[in-house]
Amino acid sequence: MSTLFPSALLYAAPDSDVELLKKELMELRQRYDQQQKALAVLEQRVRQVEDQPAAPPPKRLAKSPADMKGNQGIAAAAASGGAAGGAGAAAASGSSYGQALKDDSAPAQSVVNLYDEASGFFGGGKFSFETGVTYSRYDTRQLILNGFLALDSIFLGNLNLDRIKADNWTLDLTGRYNLDNRWQFDVNVPVIYRESTYQSGGANGGDAQSTSEQTVTRDPTIGDINFGVAYKFLDESVNTPDAVFSVRVKAPTGKDPFAIKLVQSVDNTNVFTPEDLPTGNGVWSISPAISLVKTFDPAVLFGSLSYTHNLEESFDDISSTQNLKQPGKVKLGDSFQIGAGVAFALNEKMSMSFSVSDLIQKKSKLKQDGGDWQTVTTSDANAGYFNIGMTVAATDNLTIVPNLSIGLTDDAPDFTFSLKFPYYF
Repeated sequence: MSTLFPSALLYAAPDSDVELLKKELMELRQRYDQQQKALAVLEQRVRQVEDQPAAPPPKRLAKSPADMKGNQGIAAAAASGGAAGGAGAAAASGSSYGQALKDDSAPAQSVVNLYDEASGFFGGGKFSFETGVTYSRYDTRQLILNGFLALDSIFLGNLNLDRIKADNWTLDLTGRYNLDNRWQFDVNVPVIYRESTYQSGGANGGDAQSTSEQTVTRDPTIGDINFGVAYKFLDESVNTPDAVFSVRVKAPTGKDPFAIKLVQSVDNTNVFTPEDLPTGNGVWSISPAISLVKTFDPAVLFGSLSYTHNLEESFDDISSTQNLKQPGKVKLGDSFQIGAGVAFALNEKMSMSFSVSDLIQKKSKLKQDGGDWQTVTTSDANAGYFNIGMTVAATDNLTIVPNLSIGLTDDAPDFTFSLKFPYYF
């Protein structure tokens, strides 16, 4: 009967069973309401997250100044968006999210300093004072043959080996002012100390085994003061680099090399040493230049090209002979220099750069009063360098910049080491 008439049994169920079913139905309704509320809260959180700014990309090792400005704007927008997130999860995490985005988007200080060194520009509207010390070492030997070759194998005559060793120390004091990250003005005052040693064989009556030497020093003296102005005419974008055009003017404030007399050594007639050492070239010069800087993560590529024009100058004496005064004019040879390199940011505080540069100078000319222009035969030069540099962010305002230049040609110093300390106000 129960099988044939189940509904009859349902209607005949006790009151207790009916109450139990009602209770279960109420619990199911409550759970359903709770799930609906949970779904509503979750949907609200999803919408709030979607309204937040997009998460920043991974931090780059190298950023251009344009990137730096853009990142600051993104960070500010993220911070304000988090503060105005309202209730729920956005209100709880908006401030910390904006701060994290700001910290991650800000470029490493070593990258900023690296860009300053490569492009020559630093933060807009800032002063900078730089103290630098440079040491250069020059050591050359020259074999002089005075005679003839007999039987294609025997040299008859005099052999003389000359050697010149020069140590130069330069203290550079440089002040810079940057206007709106577009114009930059600077002035440089060098203080130079020089010491040169001249060695030659043939002392003691021309003995080839005997060598004599003479040392000439120059006390610290101001060199040629120079000043420059630079204009950034192109900002870096996806397809273009930062481009800076500059003009530098050098004044002949140092000791010029003309009218310095040569003195013959008492011990060795082969040795002639100057009475003094120059600290400048004696003429005004103008140097226009252009530099380019482009970011290719994680590297920064840079290059420069400059040309130096030396103005013609008149002197009361251009002779190096003792007891002879010869007025005349001097036209130093013009020169141009080209260089290129690559730099990497190693971490937040340090970056390294590698570059090569070459300076080619034309021959100089002299003209005695009443005479014609004469070309100085050995006055042209080709000086090539390989440079290894480093930038260390000591503090937020102080940077340490060591650099080693290795001479690649005979006209370049054997090596040059400099240590600069730019301080940004």
